[in-house]
Amino acid sequence: MTSFRMQRINKQMQREISLLLELRVKNETAKLAVITEVDCSRDLENARVYFTTVDPSIRDDVKKSLDTVAGALRTMLGRQLGLRQIPALSFHVDTSEEYGRVMDRLLDSLKADDRDDPDETDDDEEEYPESGE
Repeated sequence: MTSFRMQRINKQMQREISLLLELRVKNETAKLAVITEVDCSRDLENARVYFTTVDPSIRDDVKKSLDTVAGALRTMLGRQLGLRQIPALSFHVDTSEEYGRVMDRLLDSLKADDRDDPDETDDDEEEYPESGE
């Protein structure tokens, strides 16, 4: 459970890293990263920066580029943020979007199987015996 302060720091770092990548970093490959989340340790020693890309085939190249500009980003963050200590940045690919897509497809296939299964009868269509009046 992260504290409110840590959540604020994480969000601020996410915003600043995104802006720095867009405006200040000259490495064009690193600019292709979309920062999805930042998770700082409580002592602000390390920060895990999660990113994704529009094109999944270039993620390895983007990660290498981000790793090369990590030191410069940390320096720029130190100038931007009012923190006593700026964490070391480590970049990680965010796969939660693909995982969500797989889960959606799996749930959709289960719904389709339920509709196609002729053995099941709907409970809404209960048959009542007709009265002989």
